[in-house]
Amino acid sequence: MNKVNYQKEMEKIIGRLESRPTLFLHSCCAPCSSYCMEYTREYFDVTVFYYNPNISSDEEYRKRLEEEKRLIAAFNKQVETGNFVMNSSSHATKIHIVEGDYRPQDFYNIARGLEQCPEGGSRCFKCYELRLRESFRVAKERGFDYVASTLTISPLKNADKINEIGFALAEEYGVSWLPCDFKKKNGYKRSIELSKEFDLYRQNFCGCVYSMRD
Repeated sequence: MNKVNYQKEMEKIIGRLESRPTLFLHSCCAPCSSYCMEYTREYFDVTVFYYNPNISSDEEYRKRLEEEKRLIAAFNKQVETGNFVMNSSSHATKIHIVEGDYRPQDFYNIARGLEQCPEGGSRCFKCYELRLRESFRVAKERGFDYVASTLTISPLKNADKINEIGFALAEEYGVSWLPCDFKKKNGYKRSIELSKEFDLYRQNFCGCVYSMRD
């Protein structure tokens, strides 16, 4: 069975666009979202959805949220001034942000019984679904055209599983999933460059207590 190249699948969709659709982009943190926003704002009207109940503490959650807001403000200033970084153009539009509810207990509920799973296994898959399900729920409620997630930019995340969950939820909610593997075409490398350029806080664990432990 041939492995699907989700980056190419996204490019096919972008190539067929006749208008500028709306994209509800789930984001885990500013560093991961940096390249994803830079790329998608050329083709979509992007709203970032910061929803991460897996994050272990309120302090960590708020720190990441403020970095996300700071980065979006910097990106939007580029649009206002027309002074873009090298991979953006005048096609780029302003980015909005929606903050989801921070309910850590929602994460602990789905992780129950999976506390000893290794990082990257079944517990993480449940966490992907938790965050993506809420993304689709809100996107449906607000009338967005597409949903995607910055989670696929990480070399430590299972992009195949994320896309599998995304397509299943798209069927359930009636909102299109934008297939993605943002790490492709040097996307992860670009996120590191942008993190340095904007002096972003780069955490050394995914967010939950188990990723901190592992």
